Amino acid sequence: MVSSDPGPGGTRRVTLTEVARRAGVSRSAASFALNGRTDLRISEETAARVRLAAEELGYSPNTTAKTLRTGKSGTVALVSDFIGTTSFANAMVRGALQTLRAENTLLYTVDTQGDPEVEATLLQNLRDRDVDGFLYASMFTREVEIPPLARNTSLVLLNCVSSDVPAVIPDERSAGQTAASALLEAGHRDDIWFIGSFPPGFTGAAAWNEWSPLALTERLDGIEAALRAAGAALAGTVPIDTDWDVENGRAAVARLLTSGTRPSALICANDALAIGAYHALAEAGLKVPDDVSVIGFDGSPLIHAVLPRLTSVALPYEELGRVAARMLLEGASSSAPHRIPMPLVHGGSIAAPADRR
Repeated sequence: MVSSDPGPGGTRRVTLTEVARRAGVSRSAASFALNGRTDLRISEETAARVRLAAEELGYSPNTTAKTLRTGKSGTVALVSDFIGTTSFANAMVRGALQTLRAENTLLYTVDTQGDPEVEATLLQNLRDRDVDGFLYASMFTREVEIPPLARNTSLVLLNCVSSDVPAVIPDERSAGQTAASALLEAGHRDDIWFIGSFPPGFTGAAAWNEWSPLALTERLDGIEAALRAAGAALAGTVPIDTDWDVENGRAAVARLLTSGTRPSALICANDALAIGAYHALAEAGLKVPDDVSVIGFDGSPLIHAVLPRLTSVALPYEELGRVAARMLLEGASSSAPHRIPMPLVHGGSIAAPADRR
């Protein structure tokens, strides 16, 4: 039960002194018993009596006092641009929560929508709450400039990089190699096209603040390296107009087909573009994978939106969050990015080249 006489403010907090009085011990003994400390000789019977008194009174520790005593608040914050409000990427939050919950650490999550003023306000509010550290995160793997308010405390970057801060990112270059290898193993060597490059002067979609994602460069590097090692090469790259979405994928592949090109396989920069590729191929009377093989990236729920199911190289969102949270708790010091493998999610969109069947 909660003590009576709450006063004008309603139910009041039960104090440690009241717990000690109920258990018949000193306040310091009650504190030691509830904190599990063993450097003061307290019998198990006494400790059990203190815990029972705390439960009966509805006692909960004063976190402010604990912070003053230990220098730790038991809270960290994940500050991101669009992660918390983006259905695919917010699995990073879930991964971080899984690790932090096991360590009895509370997670604040805030999104800035890429607005520097909003970011500064949120960071100051979080600093005022004495968070023990920050996970500074991005929806896209990209280079970031660390705001001053995020420094001078424990800090780990999640899905983004900066030259002097520990970071966790997907292994995009290896992912490109994985995508190319899947096509090579099916027998593709010629007429492999990449869908989703940027036109000259284009850095990124306006909806995402025109940020330049590292994923594009690294995925292409990995693809070209794997093909080169097999004595093959991309037939070419097809740029998108405005964003990596379904409509841009449909338009890009439609342009390619209208030019008279008959691709053997398409590697799409993400799953949304690949879905658009399916649409364009169907409109041209071509079947996946009978006529053209298709592979995407991200491993998003979109892979289930088409038949045959899209083969995709998955972004390990939860693992990124778990590893970043663990690094924050353990005080990672190396600024070299920790790269997380991207697994291949098999579907039915890859087969041998048409002229070999």
